Amino acid sequence: MRERAGRPDGVPAGIRGPRARYHLRYQLRPGADLAQRAAALAKVCDENGVGEVVLLLGAEEEYTGHLLGAEEDRWFAAASEARSVLTEAGLDVSLNPWVTAGHADRGRTGRPGFAPMVSPTGKAAAAQASFACPAWRDWLYAHYGRFARLGFRVLWVEDDFRFHNHAPLDWGGGFEPLMMERLSALVGEQVTRPDVVAAVTRPGPPHPWRALLQEVWRTAQLEVAEGLAAAVRENSAGAARLGLMSSTPALHSVEGRDWEALFGALSIGGRVTQRPHFAPYSDVPARQLASAVWSLEAQRALRPAHVAVEPEIENWPHTAWSKSDTQTWSEMVTAQLAGAEALLLNVHPSAAGHADRFPRIDALLRRSRPALDWLAGRRTEQAEPIGVGLPWRPATAAHVQTGEGALHELAVDPAPAADYLLGYGVPVTSGPGPVQALFGRCADAFGDEALRAMLAGGLLLDGVAARRLTERGFGALLGVRAAGVYGRDAEHSEGPYAVEQLTEAGSQAMERVSGEGVQAARHSATEQGEQLSVDVQPALAHLEEEPGAQVLTRIRTPDGRPWGAGRSHFVNALGGRVAVLAATAPADLARSDPGQRLLHATVRFLEGDQPRLPLVSGSPHLIPHAARSGDLIRLAVANGSADPGRLRLGLPGTPHAVRATLLAPLAEPAPTSMTQVDGHPELEAELPHRGWAVLEWRPARRRVSLASPTSVS
Repeated sequence: MRERAGRPDGVPAGIRGPRARYHLRYQLRPGADLAQRAAALAKVCDENGVGEVVLLLGAEEEYTGHLLGAEEDRWFAAASEARSVLTEAGLDVSLNPWVTAGHADRGRTGRPGFAPMVSPTGKAAAAQASFACPAWRDWLYAHYGRFARLGFRVLWVEDDFRFHNHAPLDWGGGFEPLMMERLSALVGEQVTRPDVVAAVTRPGPPHPWRALLQEVWRTAQLEVAEGLAAAVRENSAGAARLGLMSSTPALHSVEGRDWEALFGALSIGGRVTQRPHFAPYSDVPARQLASAVWSLEAQRALRPAHVAVEPEIENWPHTAWSKSDTQTWSEMVTAQLAGAEALLLNVHPSAAGHADRFPRIDALLRRSRPALDWLAGRRTEQAEPIGVGLPWRPATAAHVQTGEGALHELAVDPAPAADYLLGYGVPVTSGPGPVQALFGRCADAFGDEALRAMLAGGLLLDGVAARRLTERGFGALLGVRAAGVYGRDAEHSEGPYAVEQLTEAGSQAMERVSGEGVQAARHSATEQGEQLSVDVQPALAHLEEEPGAQVLTRIRTPDGRPWGAGRSHFVNALGGRVAVLAATAPADLARSDPGQRLLHATVRFLEGDQPRLPLVSGSPHLIPHAARSGDLIRLAVANGSADPGRLRLGLPGTPHAVRATLLAPLAEPAPTSMTQVDGHPELEAELPHRGWAVLEWRPARRRVSLASPTSVS
């Protein structure tokens, strides 16, 4: 391979230090001018520091169905020619075949004799194959094996390698006759699709067939993964690896996915790569960065140590009109903070043809580099996210109880809890934390021993989880009795709820957290009686306080009558600290400054006498990402508001020094200083829309030093 003027990793000459990796997903369709288009692409990559091209194969507008015969020959020749031009220019090259089972029918009917996917209601796909189909498996192994001979670094497995989300099927596939035959063998009797669907979704405790169906799906998928890895290994002489594109963990949980087994099956020579989906395809409000932060963190916990990670930066349908550069940049920073080893850039139109006709994209890639490279230079393998722990198990869908009897009800994860916490400036982690939060039906996935262990620590529950734990005999450890969960239209002897009203205990808790560890102006007890809205809650848990419980808020009816506790704190017989919310969808509560102070006070209560988590306030929608590497704590905070924000830190101890760097969108990193406001460290500069502030310090028991990066040793 010949090196171009820069370094072989796609970095221009003269640039030193660690660099963020750009892997550009791009389609070079067949044609007489392919070599010219490939050369133009190589030049664009050289100018913009792109280290690898991931060639799309028959994607989007070029998708004609599963490639066969002359059509496959045409794409094979194109991929071979493109790879030669790109590698000669010094680029690494990978391949992204567009379909495995098939994304969606999209009017295609060219399924070449494959057994079709069938939905829960019996609808058959026109162009999507069953994972159990032998003919499809033979095609898939031959297809990947043939292209593996060309010498690609990674051959990607598209995110259609799943059972859910196969339009126009309702929910997805996996209910075809071949799957029912496999399930019948496990059950020990002949089963039918309607009976299976009814059993799997039956309200109440899970029917045994649910776990068996998931075993059937899991086994079929693992068989295909093993066959695919074998085909690529044999045809590339072990040089290529596979990459798995994946969707949200909750949906894969419905499928019964075993992440460790699947990554093991796809591994070649102990190597495999994941592309976690984490961000939307088009413009959204900046506060949705909370979802992106959590999505990457949730999937980190599912990857074995040998799995590389390349999050996808997606812009669909791939024009500057779909997603702003500012949003794209902010999501690239999010991925880099989460430890991305490369960024899989999907930012050009799939029908673009000529890569040198997109100067705005070139500018985006160049202007994004300073912040990304700065973060790459601070990446450490030992960094562990810190925050409120959000416990979840990949097998959750096998245990949750349904209410309506619908398949989509099985998709349950901590994403709503993460949104609630992150949106109020509370960092989260998928690993153990000094405090844990268990919301909704996620509680169904844990046995009594695991729940008791959580209750012996610091645990935050919403109304649904509190009701679930009460039903399982843990009510005495909660401090409140969750007598029931009532929807907005449900009849109740005490009348419908209206508002959540602050009590004296709640006001005092807010005062304590506002001045934690420093001399600060304290919020006045005149806040007592302040009202917070619960009007948009779909339901509330009716919480009756027990002796020893500290009630921070109460739910009141429109005419002022008490309905039940709104939020409570309790130290239980196990020595654990438990906080309970009556809200059943806390992420949907109307946000407010008192709401944030209440949550921060709850986190500090749950931490007990060893508070350690950094908390963020000062403006709406400040979204934190916290990690520890040795004794160094790094807190990155994004502004999820369209308005410039003030960033204030709630630190339980006095750090040795706080080093602050401002990452404004598409700009060079800039050192900035901290100052003291009401006794709290506060960022001196305003944080712009979608900008990030990166704060670093080492805990110490002495007076805080507020400094710019240049003055900290």
